[in-house]
Amino acid sequence: MRILLDECVPRPLKRQLTQYKVRTVVEMGWAGTKNGELLKLMKQEQFTILITTDQNLRHQQNLQQAGVAIVVMVAPSNRLPDLIPLIPQVCEALETIVPGQVIEI
Repeated sequence: MRILLDECVPRPLKRQLTQYKVRTVVEMGWAGTKNGELLKLMKQEQFTILITTDQNLRHQQNLQQAGVAIVVMVAPSNRLPDLIPLIPQVCEALETIVPGQVIEI
């Protein structure tokens, strides 16, 4: 399982997911990439899961066709202190999520 942290997710959140192979959009050199293109790049680079705070992604893209799973973190903001409490639920979701599925946490 290869996980990509979306650009809207603070990069330090990666430290909370050390048990997984996680890269950030910035690390991959994909900063500023539109969602449709990002999903294509993910598939090419064999990423299976995108972690994001973008609640509109599921309505803007055909996720079944993209072949990746999406975990959407829903919090008051996308600041690290608001997202860290969601990490246990994110980890649970990562164990069961399948390509094309979207899980909101």
